[in-house]
Amino acid sequence: MKNAILKKLTGPAVAGILLSVTPIVFTSVLTYYAVVYESTIARFSNWQWAGITFLCAITSAGLTPPTMLALIFGYFLGWQAILPIFIINFGGILFINLLVHWLDHDRFLRFLRQNPKAQSVLDRILSKELEVIFFAKLSPILPFGLTNLLFALSGAQLKNILLGGFLGMTPRTLLAVWSGHEAHEIRTLLANPNQSTWTQIIVIGLVIVSIAGLWQVLQRALR
Repeated sequence: MKNAILKKLTGPAVAGILLSVTPIVFTSVLTYYAVVYESTIARFSNWQWAGITFLCAITSAGLTPPTMLALIFGYFLGWQAILPIFIINFGGILFINLLVHWLDHDRFLRFLRQNPKAQSVLDRILSKELEVIFFAKLSPILPFGLTNLLFALSGAQLKNILLGGFLGMTPRTLLAVWSGHEAHEIRTLLANPNQSTWTQIIVIGLVIVSIAGLWQVLQRALR
């Protein structure tokens, strides 16, 4: 029993668990520091923000959710936060891809190839990978790091992950930066980022479009 569990705990499996749990923990940590040290952060220089951007480009891979960062950056930097947030998004994607190559990626693929049906489904989905990545990234409720890990493990091309991620995350990133820019108190913003009626409508719309798009793409791929 114990050996069977250990065999299933491959590098990708452990990474998937961590990428699901750690963002929840670090969201609380970010909220605490942003609220307690608000006046200090507001006085950061451009070089300090550049350093934070570089650091978050690495940690966003599995620790710091980009949407939370977009809210915080938008609150302190306004629309100037757009470029740093996209750098952070791309950095997180690249870091995950490097991590996957370091982990036992081949073992995961060998496991899939043992199941011809699973391999066939994966091959068909990969034929529509750009669309799948776009609609998955469009949804604000799917974890950033976990989706990047799954796409990297599936063998999707890095250029499609980057392009699909950019196109899919642009609406939700702009929405988060705008919400941060319009907020008057960071405590209220982070406690309820979707307090605006329009924000709630847009978020629900993105989720619906994401689900409908994924369903349509997968149905076409599996025919």
